[in-house]
Amino acid sequence: MTTANFGQLFQSHTPNLQAFALQLTRDKNDAEDLFQDTVYKAMRYRHLYQPKTNLQAWLMTIMRNTFINEWRKRKRKQQAAELQIPGVTLTQTSATRNDGESKVTMQELMKSMNQLEEGLSKPFLMAFRGYKYEEIASEMDLPLGTIKSRIHQARKLLKASVKRHYQTKSLLELLN
Repeated sequence: MTTANFGQLFQSHTPNLQAFALQLTRDKNDAEDLFQDTVYKAMRYRHLYQPKTNLQAWLMTIMRNTFINEWRKRKRKQQAAELQIPGVTLTQTSATRNDGESKVTMQELMKSMNQLEEGLSKPFLMAFRGYKYEEIASEMDLPLGTIKSRIHQARKLLKASVKRHYQTKSLLELLN
C-alpha cells in the first residue's frame, strides 16, 4: 500500500481518532501530541496493516498503546524524581536511601560532564532531562543521526570516566 493510499484511508478516521485522544488524555494539548504520535507510528508501520481489516480499530490500538506506554514512562520518571536517584526506582518501601553515595556519584558525573565538549554534553543533558531525540535535533538544528551518535559518545565517555575513577580509587585503597 502506498503512502498516499494509506494517507487517504487514514484521513477518513481523523475525527474519531482526535476524539479518542481527547477522551484518553482529557487535555487538548496532550490529545494533539498523542494524535501526532499515532499518525507517525501508523505511517511508519503501515506495512503491518492488513488490508480489508478494520483500520480504525488498528489505529485506535496504536493510540491506546502509545498512551499507556507514555503514561507508564511518566510514572517511572515521577517515581525516580521523588527518590532523587536518576534512572533508579526502588520497589521496596522498607529500603533506606544512602544520600551520601548518590551525591558523590552525581558530583563525579557532573565533573566528568564538565570535561565533555558542549557538542556532546548538551544533547546528553537534554536527553537525560527527558527530551526526545527529535526535539533535541530540532533544538540544536542537527540531523537525528548526529544527535543519537553524540549522546552515545557522551554516555561512553562518561562510563569510561567513572570506571577509571573507581579503578583508581580501588588501587589506592589496596595500596593503603
